[in-house]
Amino acid sequence: MTEEKKTTGPGLQKAGTTVKEGIVNSLKGINEIEAEIVSLARNTVSSALQATGGVAKEGFGVTTDVVKGAIQATEEVGTGLVMGTKSVAKGIILGVSDVGGDIVKVAGDTVSAAVKGSAEVGGDVAGVARRAVDGVIEATKEIGGNLEKVAATVVIEAVNAAGTVGKSATRAVTDVLLGAVGGAKEVLNAVLPKPSETAITGSGSEKSLPKSAEEGMTAKTKKTSPLPKK
Repeated sequence: MTEEKKTTGPGLQKAGTTVKEGIVNSLKGINEIEAEIVSLARNTVSSALQATGGVAKEGFGVTTDVVKGAIQATEEVGTGLVMGTKSVAKGIILGVSDVGGDIVKVAGDTVSAAVKGSAEVGGDVAGVARRAVDGVIEATKEIGGNLEKVAATVVIEAVNAAGTVGKSATRAVTDVLLGAVGGAKEVLNAVLPKPSETAITGSGSEKSLPKSAEEGMTAKTKKTSPLPKK
């Protein structure tokens, strides 16, 4: 009985309450910080594009600069890259929407820049890709954009950007997006090479297989035909 009282006493209950309140307050603080980052990115992007007057031409440059600025900020602070990426990505999309820019294109540019920038500083490429995609999709929903087209674009651009980093990054980003983005599997299946479409030759290089069934049967027959006897 004494043991049970010790594990459920008022002191431990107070400790639990203290931790609970601390976490709630911290999460409230995080939400406020994220909202500020979204607002900062949004206002910066919309103001920059309005100043240049060339939404279509300047969109990529502004997007890249904002993402780089966010990454540099997290380098100085020493943390927050993965967490802040979502807010920055969301702010960029909202800012471009404010001035009537191409949301789909900018969405792809944003995710690509985030993935490449993360790799350059040795960050969590897959985590950054996931958060960037989350931010883009969240913003697209808010503005009533073409969610299906945006989702397909960011998935493709994230994987392509990871491909410039290496095979392990590509696998990690692909895996995380398959579980995060609705329809990602279908998109990836449509754009990534299928094992059935390539064959390994004797020299180790890849060669496209014939597309028609007739050509395929002919090639197979030639490959498996016995050598003429001497």
